[in-house]
Amino acid sequence: MGYNDDWENLMNSVFGPGGRMRAGGVPAGKGKEEAKPAAKPARPATRTEAPDLNKALLEQQKTLDKLLKKQNEALRAQDVSTKQALEDSRQLLRDMEADGLLARGAADTPPEHLGSFEGLAAEVKQTVLGQDAYVDALVRAMRRPFVLGMEGQKARNVILLWGPSGTGRHFALEETARRMAARGLLQSDQMARMDLALYADPGAEKLFLQDLYAALNAPGEMVLFDHYESCCPAFLKTLADLAVKGAAPLASRYLVNREGILVDAGSALAAGAVSRITPRGKYLIFFSHKGREEMAGLLGAGFVAALGDVCSTQPFTQESLQALAARLLNELARRCARQLQLTLTAGEDVRDYVVSQHTGKLGAAALSGCCERIFRALSEYCLRQDSFQPGKAALDVRDGALRFSINGSEPAPLADLLPAAWDGGTEQVKRELDALVGLDEVKQYVFGLADNVQVQKRRAAAGLKTASLSMHMIFTGNPGTGKTTIARLVARYLKAIGALRGGQLVEVSRGDLVGRYTGHTAPLTNSVIESALGGVLFIDEAYSLYRGEQDSFGLEAIDTLVKGMEDHRDDLVVILAGYTREMQQFLSANSGLASRFPNQIEFPDYTADQLLDITVSLASARGYRLDDSCTFPLLGYYQRRQAADSRTAGNGRLARNTLEKAIYNQSRRLVAEPDAPLDLIQAGDLELDE
Repeated sequence: MGYNDDWENLMNSVFGPGGRMRAGGVPAGKGKEEAKPAAKPARPATRTEAPDLNKALLEQQKTLDKLLKKQNEALRAQDVSTKQALEDSRQLLRDMEADGLLARGAADTPPEHLGSFEGLAAEVKQTVLGQDAYVDALVRAMRRPFVLGMEGQKARNVILLWGPSGTGRHFALEETARRMAARGLLQSDQMARMDLALYADPGAEKLFLQDLYAALNAPGEMVLFDHYESCCPAFLKTLADLAVKGAAPLASRYLVNREGILVDAGSALAAGAVSRITPRGKYLIFFSHKGREEMAGLLGAGFVAALGDVCSTQPFTQESLQALAARLLNELARRCARQLQLTLTAGEDVRDYVVSQHTGKLGAAALSGCCERIFRALSEYCLRQDSFQPGKAALDVRDGALRFSINGSEPAPLADLLPAAWDGGTEQVKRELDALVGLDEVKQYVFGLADNVQVQKRRAAAGLKTASLSMHMIFTGNPGTGKTTIARLVARYLKAIGALRGGQLVEVSRGDLVGRYTGHTAPLTNSVIESALGGVLFIDEAYSLYRGEQDSFGLEAIDTLVKGMEDHRDDLVVILAGYTREMQQFLSANSGLASRFPNQIEFPDYTADQLLDITVSLASARGYRLDDSCTFPLLGYYQRRQAADSRTAGNGRLARNTLEKAIYNQSRRLVAEPDAPLDLIQAGDLELDE
């Protein structure tokens, strides 16, 4: 019998039909005849009958209380069961999130937010700091097709996201997509990406179409395009057709193999051939550092008109960087408590130290990198303790350096907990530069680059704007004056001081940049530029690229080089080297060439004294020493050769060649003089051409 039946029977036992109370506690279920009153008028109850009635009511009240208690317990058990079922469901969803079957956050999304954009921008701003206007515009761009409607296979929306490096363009999109997927607004937060810089060569057409088809057919509802500025113009036309017309025709017919890859059909009559590509109803999202106007120059006004939304980030303000640093430090504190059992405390000085790590190139990533180094350092402290107990870790800043204290201990430099950071061999490069004979002007300029990098970091820490210094250079001078040697050291030095991420030196000449047939030069030059990104591209005898106005291949290489320098201004240093007079003529080949090389450094010819010093240095490096009797003959010889024609004499190469001849002659002499010192070069060993 259910609780409702118990309740009804109880009430019937107390109240009669019509709600009249039974005087003698008539049991429930008796007939109407038995419940009728006597024919005589009822008399008032006596004192003896009244206690019986009260006793009956008391008993019924006890029974009622028991039933109410039982019912409340059942309701509470049902509520606990419901809550447990809901938590079990959420845990199942979290497990599915961990397995990649659901977007992160889906399990904890409030029911009222499912299928809704309400509050989405505010939710994204919890993790994307300092870019409120950008987040609002981005959420509006993602919502637009839900308001305007979607047209079959056409692009859901075409969006341009642009702004300075390190301002969170990609991160904000990823957070927005993740939260949209958690709300059920997207089937998945997966994104297909294409780096359009990989398709600069017209010969990469089939690869481009295959990758584009794969991206449009990949899981997820977004296709991202980076570096459209470096893409072959013919391929940009295909992307423009996708955005403007909703489909891009293919020049030839393709088949789709079992792996979903486009394969050239080879015949227009092939059954099931693909003759066009469509956006498949996806968001097409382009990233750039440039805005709408620059995009129109490459993709056309029609493409720009087809853009549904243009969203731009702004450089971080000091306040937004401070807010971001504070949030990262809070996350660091939670991580330390969870993994290291350390309660972390830090003041505004630590927050400002984290902010000072911000640079134009790395952006917000520099702040998170700083917090990661702090965690690694504290982890190292815990690892060094045999029996470390949970405690308190306090951070502060003294003289520009982070310090830590555990459980009130004396503060110590945090950097001491980590392996000594490799400085890229800065001191070694300095020593090698200092060891070079002469070239004082060149050395001053190279060392000045480090001063500029340091000052820009200080400006960033103070919340001031930073200015990137153009480091493209032209080395002019005669052969053997140290241009290539200095270029190699400059590449290493720029890496060491943090001005370049790579530090490699790519040495090329005309033959590495200029193609052998039409359409070959630009891809060849672009591939060389790609190999040098993050380092230095050194072009020796650069003037050979320009052989007059009729040299169309050489002019194409120069134009491609200028464009590459512009596209990768913060990730590439180009050094041109050559004779002084010829280099001046070369700079006139392209109107934008000279302006991109503000640093023109002349390498003077070596004097006789300097050539003697070079000879002594080269000999020492090889384990030899020059007898004093060699000094005057060598000085006289070098003076005559340099005065006659320093351009053909070879400068440093003259010293090296002279030493090599002396070593050869010394070895022949030592055969005849077995007791003579093996490392000493005498005047008779010199072979000085008159």
